[in-house]
Amino acid sequence: MESNKPGMLLEDVVDLRQLAVALIDISSDVRRKSHEDAGVPLLPNGMVDIMRVIEAHPGITVAEVAARLNRQFSNISTQLRELVARGLVTRVRDTADKRYVTLHPTAESERIRTLLETMWADTLGTAADKLRPEEREQISASLPALQRLATLIGEPD
Repeated sequence: MESNKPGMLLEDVVDLRQLAVALIDISSDVRRKSHEDAGVPLLPNGMVDIMRVIEAHPGITVAEVAARLNRQFSNISTQLRELVARGLVTRVRDTADKRYVTLHPTAESERIRTLLETMWADTLGTAADKLRPEEREQISASLPALQRLATLIGEPD
């Protein structure tokens, strides 16, 4: 079945529930297995999500992080306090308006992100080595579409 026919929707060619479950399972297992081997303090997934948003959007505000993650402002603030205490995020007050605070990743945050992304890739690579060559090619070919899908899903509503 071709997915590029006019009027054809993704759900016509892919079981979206199965895709969603597979992506969640992969994400959860990759994060769990990678943290076991990374040698970095274990951060709850919610904090990792916050760090990833801040790293992708330096200078973002707390309200913008909450909107991007579809979480309560107060919950984001609580987790941010811990990330600041761990030296992973800095808060920068606007010189003109002291109420306006932007968030920025630290060098330590970037070091941990690089380490974790490397571990994630290693975990995926170990599993991918067990796939057939054509399966690895299918995954490789789908990467641009998956990256675009992730971007679209990650945009605030």
